[in-house]
Amino acid sequence: MGEMSDYIAGLESPERDLIERIRARAVALVPDAVEGRSYGMPALRYRGSPLLSVMSTKDHIGLYPFSPPVVSAVEAELDGWSWSKGTIRFTPEHPLPDSVVDRIVLLRRDEIGAAKKR
Repeated sequence: MGEMSDYIAGLESPERDLIERIRARAVALVPDAVEGRSYGMPALRYRGSPLLSVMSTKDHIGLYPFSPPVVSAVEAELDGWSWSKGTIRFTPEHPLPDSVVDRIVLLRRDEIGAAKKR
């Protein structure tokens, strides 16, 4: 197991199931992602940089792509969800669509890849 898997295992359903689904989607899209920590949170990392974290709070689940430009890129798809430059908030009753999660993961992967080429 790893940081993120251990974190998810300690959660209760339905949050656990939703966060695990997001983690699994991210790993399927970015097979080189590894579990670790970023900014004190359990996270997936790619090429040494934070890719994504998803954490449960009392009132919502937060998805953290560690990139304001990525959040801005999906802003038009976030109608109905609370968000800021660093996080997107949702609940098990009103989850983010898989297509939005996939887009966030791929945008962040590409952003990390471009930065590593410089």
